[in-house]
Amino acid sequence: MRPSRPAVLGVLLAALLLTPVTAGASAGRVAAFDPEAKLKKLTAEAAQLNKRYRGQVQTLEDARVKAKKATETAKSLKRSLATAETDVVRFAQSSYMGGPLDSPAMFGFQGDAQTALDQAATMSHLASQRANQLARIKELIKKAGEAEKKAEAEIVKLERDISRLKKDRVRLEGLLAKYGFQQPTSNGGLTARTVTMRNLVLQNFPMPHGYGCLRPGDPGDHGSGRACDFMMSSGGQVPTAEAKARGDRLAQWAIDNGERLGVMYIIWQQRYYDVRTGAGWRMMSDRGGNTANHIDHVHISMF
Repeated sequence: MRPSRPAVLGVLLAALLLTPVTAGASAGRVAAFDPEAKLKKLTAEAAQLNKRYRGQVQTLEDARVKAKKATETAKSLKRSLATAETDVVRFAQSSYMGGPLDSPAMFGFQGDAQTALDQAATMSHLASQRANQLARIKELIKKAGEAEKKAEAEIVKLERDISRLKKDRVRLEGLLAKYGFQQPTSNGGLTARTVTMRNLVLQNFPMPHGYGCLRPGDPGDHGSGRACDFMMSSGGQVPTAEAKARGDRLAQWAIDNGERLGVMYIIWQQRYYDVRTGAGWRMMSDRGGNTANHIDHVHISMF
């Protein structure tokens, strides 16, 4: 008996659904690059340099943050890609095991025409689902490849910054020797240099929103009594034009008087100025908020 049109349609859809999809084949098109081990190694090297050069080197920290974010994005996309490909394989397998896609059964179908049409409609829906999954996989492959390239590029930048600071060791150690190492005093747990800087700032700049220096338990310069934050707004708000101008003047004052006072670096308006690198103002990566990005306060760290 000649097969019905719905039965033929079902067979064609079955063939489409059972087209082989192998996770390894498509994933293989994404460059094989696992940056996590290298990032871990470079992070350890950066930590050693921070310790050697008496505090967090902002260039290294910023490069590390960018590399970490790029690496995490690449890893997440690869996980999504693997999940999507596995779903397609399972989908094809379950469709095959379900019975309606068995071609001999479709050709020998003798039952109600409406049942055949319903089966064909189901097959069309399943085929559409699989087509959408395949399109999603194609897009994920593209994004995962781009993310891995970006992660690799950010890691190369971090590696380059570490190498540059190592080569500049003589100049940096001379700079550290020039200012010497100060321990916090009984004066609020701050070093003498930090106290001098803080007092001069308060003499020359109004602080309607307050300031903060010592932060017990902080692993950075606030914890060792060598940094102060001077607030230009409160509650994480963007400073007014007047307050921003005051922050600009304070940051420039710290640069102009930095050599005399022993300023190590300044952070303000998502930019940092690190005396140790001599690179001038550089943009800082997004840390997730106005306070974290130093939009609302001027940070000054001392040698």
